[in-house]
Amino acid sequence: MSLPAYAGWGERLWYYTFRVLCGLIFLFLIAPILIVLPLSFNVEPYFSFTAGMLSFDPDAFSLRWYRDILTNGMVNPEATTGWWADVWNNAQWVRSMRNSFFIGIIATLIATALGTLAAVGLSRSEMPYKKQIMALLISPMIVPLVITAAGTFRAFSEFGLAYTHMGVILAHAVLGIPFVIITVTATLVGFDQSMVRAAYSMGAGPVRTFFKVQMPLILPGVISGALFAFITSFDEVVVVIQLASVEQRTIPRQMFSGIREQISPTILAVATVLVVISIALLTTLELLRRRSERLRGVTPA
Repeated sequence: MSLPAYAGWGERLWYYTFRVLCGLIFLFLIAPILIVLPLSFNVEPYFSFTAGMLSFDPDAFSLRWYRDILTNGMVNPEATTGWWADVWNNAQWVRSMRNSFFIGIIATLIATALGTLAAVGLSRSEMPYKKQIMALLISPMIVPLVITAAGTFRAFSEFGLAYTHMGVILAHAVLGIPFVIITVTATLVGFDQSMVRAAYSMGAGPVRTFFKVQMPLILPGVISGALFAFITSFDEVVVVIQLASVEQRTIPRQMFSGIREQISPTILAVATVLVVISIALLTTLELLRRRSERLRGVTPA
């Protein structure tokens, strides 16, 4: 939006000052990423720029730490046969990445299913105690994670779920449910309930009405909530520290251990990979948000 021709000097000053401030804030937020990306290609085992990197010497850059993601923990990195099996079963970072995706995907499916059903139920006018139930369901995103992790560990220990994949999955599902509820509830605000009543009047049952009428229209909100739930699980470390053993160690937990136990620029390479994944997920979220607005008529198609 450009300035009108009749704008005074004060308006022009604020116009450019505001944009400079926004640019500085954006630079402040993105600066860590701008530093991590080039450092992940450092040939030396340092967390700082070397003289060769500052002079753009090609020999100062390397994919060494990206290769270390695959080889760290391998029994025989130089083997010509069975190399991939060795990577899949023994490489620490690969095992952590496998755990992160496995736990994150299963937890996301559980959180999306339960959160969507809860949001649909809370959107009904005859639902009693809506505010109290909503406050209870979104409490995991309000209560400090340390408290949640400690309580979850105590409860799961009684049922033998501590130090198991299922225990971590259920804990992450609980953390992801509030995000699904909030996004799906926001989508249901613009939903025309007369379409549900019309489906009932034509003989459709509740299940058929949900999948044939409601679900197609709220699908962008459901997918957005699922992505938020996945990101929450993928980035979570406090609960994993409490509930997980070495077998359930995820990428954030592995990075936390790497910082404390063996400082290696491999962490920077892994962080770069995670940044790329996060950008892809956020881009998907933005595309789904725009599609949802077009479907609801908020913005022109």
